Amino acid sequence: MKCSAGRKVFRDFLKCEYSEENILFWLACEDLKKESNPDVIEEKARLIYEDYISILSPKEVSLDSRVREIINRNMVEPSPHTFDEAQLQIYTLMHRDSYPRFINSQTYRKLAQIPSPTRKGSAA
Repeated sequence: MKCSAGRKVFRDFLKCEYSEENILFWLACEDLKKESNPDVIEEKARLIYEDYISILSPKEVSLDSRVREIINRNMVEPSPHTFDEAQLQIYTLMHRDSYPRFINSQTYRKLAQIPSPTRKGSAA
């Protein structure tokens, strides 16, 4: 997640898996954390909520009810850390679910120049 080129390849992979909203949400939260102007924080928080938290959004991320309650309380007075719990939950989801599939994908193997494992019964 620290390397922009790596994030782009991972994002492209997530797009193919129809879960690109997870990394987009994570990146939006990172952007919010850098903000100090209260008006901008409020606007960015509102947009993040509308884009990724609202049940009406086509890009809604999967969060449990406890985290949704925290966000709703935090939205009364948004801060750069309004979505910290949600961001951690989505990061953990990607780390445990999407990232292992990415590491085993043909896309990653080509990028890392790792040979594909040979299939049983195929001629070497």
